[in-house]
Amino acid sequence: MPAEIEPFRAIAISRLAHAMKAQGQRVIHMEFGQPSTGAPAAAIAAAHTVLDRDPMGYWESADLTGGIASLYRSRYGVTLDPSQVILTCGASPALVLALASRFAPGDRIAFARPGYVAYRNTVAGLHLTPVEIPCGAGTRYQLTADLVAALDPAPQGLIIASPANPTGTIIPADELAAIADVCRRRGIAIISDEIYHGLSYVEPAQSVLAFAPDAMVVSSFSKYFSMAGWRLGWLVCPQDRLARARAYVGNLFLTAPSLAQHAGLAALGSTDELEGHLDTYRRNRALLLEALPRLGITRIAPPDGAFYIYADIGHLTDDSLAFCEALLRATGVATAPGVDFDPVDGARHIRFSFAVSTPEVEQALERIARFVTGR
Repeated sequence: MPAEIEPFRAIAISRLAHAMKAQGQRVIHMEFGQPSTGAPAAAIAAAHTVLDRDPMGYWESADLTGGIASLYRSRYGVTLDPSQVILTCGASPALVLALASRFAPGDRIAFARPGYVAYRNTVAGLHLTPVEIPCGAGTRYQLTADLVAALDPAPQGLIIASPANPTGTIIPADELAAIADVCRRRGIAIISDEIYHGLSYVEPAQSVLAFAPDAMVVSSFSKYFSMAGWRLGWLVCPQDRLARARAYVGNLFLTAPSLAQHAGLAALGSTDELEGHLDTYRRNRALLLEALPRLGITRIAPPDGAFYIYADIGHLTDDSLAFCEALLRATGVATAPGVDFDPVDGARHIRFSFAVSTPEVEQALERIARFVTGR
């Protein structure tokens, strides 16, 4: 029997936003975690060059997997063999690859609530069993070692995200080490979603590989590298799981796009440009944290990283999907409803993405203020 999964409701909001834009309305897209900056200049230049000289085909760039392995060494002090880096068509296939190759149907996979919508739905879609761990303000909306230790029975797998979507919270290094220790003692396999690494405002995020070398790590060029549309991601796989994972990726997905691989290699050397994007996100974050409380939106998850504000708007609505649609139709500001990330309490929450330009954030705040005041 096919698995039943819920839709990604922010996609419907985005579809409406694009339809409004096509009709000439001025829309500000804060519904997706999609950088508005575009790929680094060096990546675009590399793509132009490759288009002129390379017919391309099924291929995995040894230079790129080696470059990603070097990134882990320089950023985290973690040594990887480049063969452990499996290139994928974005982070979503990497998550599917990790779950499908590591677990058996019926296995219980735990993760934080609120959490990224695709964790719950991908786990269910693969006939695994989602186990949502309620994480509120008391744990900064993040997993802790105590929460994992309290799971009874122990799940077969645990998905970690730090910085997290939708909250942007980061798990401190000592807590991440404690979680890894609990999982080791209880036989829980870890999948770590590290797609927002490089986007930190308080402290750098640590890779779980520093504490659990046998973990699987999902990441991509979509966020920090500002290459969402290029569909280039990767899975770091432990050596003892590598043959099985490569068999899966070869049959399910073949290879990542050749053009994106060439561009991604160039993007690895574009640190100065990419850090400039981070400066923009830092300004946008500050603007939202200053302005939203003046609108009565005071219960906000601490956005340590990524580019999201996850806020309780229970004083305005108990139907976040209807609120997001009404806000979009009235103001042209597209946002994501909390029900995507939390099926229990998400009807009282909303997520703002600040991966847009600073003038767009300023304009969005003006429009939102008029809307909220009117309600």
